[in-house]
Amino acid sequence: MSNLTAKEQALKEAYIRARGYWRPWTEGLLRLDPAFLETYGNYAGYPAATGPLSPKMRELIYVALDGSATHLFRSGLALHMQLALEQGASAQEIVDVLRLATAQGLEGCYVGVGILAEELAAAGLDAEKADLSNEQKALRDAYVAQFGDWPDFCDLWLREDPGYFAAMLDLLAVGRQAGGLDERSRCLITLALNGCFTALNPHRLRLQIRRALRLGIDRREILQVLQMTAHLGVHACAIGVPLLMDAIDPTTGKSLTVDA
Repeated sequence: MSNLTAKEQALKEAYIRARGYWRPWTEGLLRLDPAFLETYGNYAGYPAATGPLSPKMRELIYVALDGSATHLFRSGLALHMQLALEQGASAQEIVDVLRLATAQGLEGCYVGVGILAEELAAAGLDAEKADLSNEQKALRDAYVAQFGDWPDFCDLWLREDPGYFAAMLDLLAVGRQAGGLDERSRCLITLALNGCFTALNPHRLRLQIRRALRLGIDRREILQVLQMTAHLGVHACAIGVPLLMDAIDPTTGKSLTVDA
């Protein structure tokens, strides 16, 4: 956008300082609704300005949120991967984030196996719980050693299908790679994935908050992660504003749809 007024230029610079980027949709909002752009910049920039998370950690959280199968916002994922690298993230750290997002696919299983157990009991089809085998006990002990707790869904999965539980544990507890995420970072990333409105799981969110507190993660860090998850709502503008600009003026709008 050329020939910006002094006020528009100041607004653009303030947004970039607050959010670290300038995109075609923000350019469109500067034309269509500069007051909302300013309001959003202040709102979304507040956690970064006041919270304790490092710039690198913030970008890794956005990578997780945009890469989640519950959202899959490709242009945001590319943007925040690049910003994460610029903030010193390693390729292995980003791969670890994507691995955690992959494991998010288990959330439906966690909920579903609990419902299955309830419905089997209601139908009188639940079996009396037998003692765990030595193999099952070893799997339980391995899970507790890794995560420090034993959620109900784990006991259900272990009893119903120990082979699947072993495969699930391998996925969750895959060995750390050199240059990858540390335990605190993995906890914060998983907290974001559980807390985001696109995949909100209150039970798992509570479990993850407990794990974070056990690791000594400060409440301000947890709060900042939760604040950041709300920012995905602006992707209505990220996708919609360039389309609106194109509808208003196809010649001008097409320039805004690139890398939107």
